[in-house]
Amino acid sequence: MEANENTQNPILQRLEDQVTWYSKKSSFNRKRFQTLKVAQIVAGALIPFAASIGTPVYVASALGVLIVIVEGLQSLNQYQHTWISYRSTCEQLIREKYLWLAKAGSYATTANVNAVLAERVEAILSSENTGWATEMQQRDQKQAGGTG
Repeated sequence: MEANENTQNPILQRLEDQVTWYSKKSSFNRKRFQTLKVAQIVAGALIPFAASIGTPVYVASALGVLIVIVEGLQSLNQYQHTWISYRSTCEQLIREKYLWLAKAGSYATTANVNAVLAERVEAILSSENTGWATEMQQRDQKQAGGTG
């Protein structure tokens, strides 16, 4: 398949769109997780320092409150888990792309490589979506159980 045919291939276009989406969302979640984690570490380290230099009590208290808020945001939004999950999905999609381009693996033994690519890409995306839905249901059940 020539380069021009690759850019007009709707299966490959979907694959590229999904790789781009998962890569961007993975990076966003990684940055958000790391930023919040650094804020937590810094705030935690500043509490004993603030106490040792005689700052008003409300400064150390505010830092403690900040730590709780940041941890709550991390727990609620699951930035680390989402980062890892999206990165994994992205890497699986990239692997399929390179196997397809090289006509290796499953693509080496079939005449309709585009159909195989479409099936495998959709299976990866479906698996990720199913995993997300299951996690949301489990989270809802935990929250409902914790309030009742």
